[in-house]
Amino acid sequence: MEDRVRLTIADGVAHVRLNRPDKMNALDPVMFEALIAAGTRLGARKDVRAVILSGEGRAFCAGLDLDRLVATTRGESLIPALDLTQRSHGIANHAQHLVWLWRELPVPVIAAVHGVAFGGGFQLALGADLRYLAPATQLAVIEAKWGLVPDMAGTQLMRHLAREDVVRELTYTGRVFSADEALAYGFATGIAEDPLAAARAIAHEIAGRSPDAVRAAKRLLNLAATSDPATGLAAETAEQAALLGTPNHVEAVRSNLENRFPQWSQA
Repeated sequence: MEDRVRLTIADGVAHVRLNRPDKMNALDPVMFEALIAAGTRLGARKDVRAVILSGEGRAFCAGLDLDRLVATTRGESLIPALDLTQRSHGIANHAQHLVWLWRELPVPVIAAVHGVAFGGGFQLALGADLRYLAPATQLAVIEAKWGLVPDMAGTQLMRHLAREDVVRELTYTGRVFSADEALAYGFATGIAEDPLAAARAIAHEIAGRSPDAVRAAKRLLNLAATSDPATGLAAETAEQAALLGTPNHVEAVRSNLENRFPQWSQA
């Protein structure tokens, strides 16, 4: 996995680094598997409270590897030996799962984006809960350039962040847009000279909150994107009832009243 993705965990914060800098972290089949393996591993860990996604070298991720794009013109699948018409991971196929798994991860995910985030790289960033961009970052829903459509959950994620007409214009044209435009459209949480430092700061702030409450909040916010109000309100009640009186709820109240750092029980 180290050939494509580096994973470290410290103080409740996991850091997933795309590690193919010579190719601007382009997504080849090995990168697909490494990212999915990293996300699967993190999803099973109770000691992880927040996750950072970033890219080594000059870019976050330049999108699908050019060799794979060329291979598709010969009738090959985007990912060799896989039938992407199959729902292999719940509602998602294998390629969509690469992005959707970060949305479904039990804890918040923060993307630190620099250089470029094109195509699959842009969609990967959209899978995070929060996105901090370096000022010079360039982004694109670039699939139209190659005669394709965004097919890694991008259409489902973009629609909750930006206006419909903006999503359509970017998707139809494939044009490159700036970090400032991304912020204006709703695709960026913020712009930072050092997006990795910004991501680390927010990740550690999240890790300092009750892990039970943060996980419950992510479940509620994920549900809110797809549910009707009645379902969402009932879920709020259920999550709150499950938190009240638990050790971490009691510790949150006591640590605030005693003006000290909390000592959380494992989620």
